[in-house]
Amino acid sequence: MPDTSLALGLMSGTSLDGIDAAILRTDGEAIVEAGAHLTVPYDDSLRDRIRGVLGGIGAIPAVERELTEAHARVVGQLLRESGLRPRDVELIGFHGHTIWHRPADRRTWQIGDGSLLAELTGIDVVADFRSADVAAGGEGAPFAPVFHAAITAGLQRPVAVLNLGGVANVTWIGADGSLVAFDTGPGNALLDDWAAKHTGQRCDLDGAMARRGRVDEKILAAFMRNAYFARPAPKSLDRLDFDLRLFDPLSPDDGAATLTACTAAAVAVALEGVDQVPCRCFVTGGGRRNPALMAALAERLPCPVEPIEWIGWDGDALEAQLFAYLAVRSRLGLPLSYPGTTGVPAPQTGGTFHPARVA
Repeated sequence: MPDTSLALGLMSGTSLDGIDAAILRTDGEAIVEAGAHLTVPYDDSLRDRIRGVLGGIGAIPAVERELTEAHARVVGQLLRESGLRPRDVELIGFHGHTIWHRPADRRTWQIGDGSLLAELTGIDVVADFRSADVAAGGEGAPFAPVFHAAITAGLQRPVAVLNLGGVANVTWIGADGSLVAFDTGPGNALLDDWAAKHTGQRCDLDGAMARRGRVDEKILAAFMRNAYFARPAPKSLDRLDFDLRLFDPLSPDDGAATLTACTAAAVAVALEGVDQVPCRCFVTGGGRRNPALMAALAERLPCPVEPIEWIGWDGDALEAQLFAYLAVRSRLGLPLSYPGTTGVPAPQTGGTFHPARVA
C-alpha cells in the first residue's frame, strides 16, 4: 500500500437511521485529511426489513443483498458529489449491519456482502471487522477507541469520547495513551423504540417528549440494577439486550424522560470505574442532537460534556470515518482492538479482504 491511502468508510448503525459514508486519507496511524461525507436515510420499507432480521431470523440472504446494494448506491453518490472516480479510492471499509452479537458464544454477525460490494463499486473492500476479535475471546466491540485516540491526539488527557448510537459506548484515553473502552448501556435505541410505539415517529425529536415528562426514580433505580452495569469492563451489548417492558406503566412523556435518564445514568456509572476523571467528555453519534439527553449527561457526569464538533470533527461522519481508518489498518496488519478495549488477550487485527477484481 502507498504511504497514505484514500479510503471510504460505510456504517449502518444499530439505531437503523440509514447509511453513513465518509472519505478519509490516512496512513493507518495519523489522520491526514478528512474528506466529504453524507448520510442517506433508509426508506421505511428497507428499515422494516432490516429490523425483521435482527436476532438472526427471517429472510436474511435477501435483506443482506438489498442492504449491500443500498450501500453500493451510497458509494456512487458520494463519489459523484466529491468529483471522484472509483479508481481514486483505494479501499472501502464496509461494516454492514449487526443483527446478532453474542460474544460469550464467540458469535457476532454483521450482514453485508463484501464481495458483492466490491463487484458493484469496482473498489477493494474490507468487511467483517469484528469476527476475529470475538473468535479470539474478545467482546467484538467497541471498535472506535483506536480512532478516538487518533482524533484526540494533542488534547489534554485523560479524555473520554462517548458515542450515542443505538447502543452507547465510551472510550477513555489516559495521559499515557492507554485505552479503556466498553458499551455503557442503551444509547438511542430504546428511546427511539418508545417514541415509535407511542407517537409513530422515529425518535424523540429534539428531546421534546423527555422535556415534557418527569423521571420515574423508582423505575430508573430498577433499570440500573441490571447485572450488566456491575460487570467489569471490557464488555459489550446487543441492541436487543434491554427491552421496554419495565417502562410500560409510564406515560409517553414520562417514559421518554426516564429512558433519557437511564442512558445518562449508565454513562455516569461507566465513568466511575475509570482510573481518572476525564478532563472532558466529547459526544458523538445521533444522541448528541438530543438536547434533553445532552442536558442529562451534563447533570450526571463528573466533567464538562461537549459535542465532538467542539474539537473540529463532524459527529455525523465519525463512525463512517472510523471504518475507512480501520480498513487501512487491516490491510497493514495493524491492531484494530486491544485488551483494554474489547478484552481480547492480545492486540488483534481483523477484517476480511475482498478484491474488486480477481486476477
